[in-house]
Amino acid sequence: MARGSTRPTSRDVAQAAGVSQAAVSLVLGDKWRGRVSEPTAERVREAARELGYRPNLAARNLRLGRTRTVLLVVPALTTEFFAGVYTGAARVAAEHGFGVVLYPSPEGIGPARDPFASAQAALDGVIASSMAADALTAIRGDQLPLVMLDSDPEGSPGAAATVNLDIADGVRQVTEHLLGLGHRRFLHLAADVASWTFEVRARELAARTGPVPGTSVRTVHAPISIDGARTAAEAALSAPGPRPTALVCDDDKLAAGAYKALRRLGLRVPDDVSVTGLDDLALATAIDPELTTVRLDAELFGERGMRALLAVLEGREPEAGNIPVELLVRGSTAPPRAS
Repeated sequence: MARGSTRPTSRDVAQAAGVSQAAVSLVLGDKWRGRVSEPTAERVREAARELGYRPNLAARNLRLGRTRTVLLVVPALTTEFFAGVYTGAARVAAEHGFGVVLYPSPEGIGPARDPFASAQAALDGVIASSMAADALTAIRGDQLPLVMLDSDPEGSPGAAATVNLDIADGVRQVTEHLLGLGHRRFLHLAADVASWTFEVRARELAARTGPVPGTSVRTVHAPISIDGARTAAEAALSAPGPRPTALVCDDDKLAAGAYKALRRLGLRVPDDVSVTGLDDLALATAIDPELTTVRLDAELFGERGMRALLAVLEGREPEAGNIPVELLVRGSTAPPRAS
């Protein structure tokens, strides 16, 4: 079609592909399987690409009574993790003609009363992190089709589905790694956030260390910030009694703060104290020595969340099972010094 001509229509696509307009509608609406052959579907897609055809979503949405917009509710964007979640969710959404609106709920500021004139009228569904669950009440998001991320499958009554990373297995991998190196005195630098995902970390660490004779775990809480973690870790490491030989941190930012605390106290990682994190953020390989941590696939997490919501909207059962995680052993862990 010549530049500057009128916008291509489904009739133009049908003519270019040699099919009916009904076939074009089926293919571009992703409802062609079992009704149109694969070669025909590809011919329609190719014709649409060449013509630069875009469906009139406004008209279609008016017919369907949908806006094809999803709200992703996350905590304040203080790490790249939730940016990855958004990237994954938006990629899957785009493949299905949906848009994703990001709604951070900053700690200490409080969410806006309602980011839309009416969330229920403006949205088809909500994907929310359990760390930002309080925002759901403010935007009435719990009255929409809802998928919860990092949330207790048994304790999310408003949710149509939950999608979780296998955090418990990540903590298991960390603990078994440290126990295998010979560590028995642990300091758990825990995130000072009331959230199921952090409860899982504490519960699994206790379950894995409890049966091992001579093992002790002391827990201190800190905000998820490098300075907050440094202050909490420095106080804990300066306390009377035997010093822990391993710091298990709920998050890589907490681990970075622990590094600063250890250096201030004249201690070396991992010679004096081993440190582990959880997330595998970019800073995990920026600090020295590089951090032993658990890699969480944030983009896959977002993808699974969006696919679960699409399944709910279409009346299908979402994919079951937690998303696997992987321990990455780097230079921050080593056997403890002989006492």
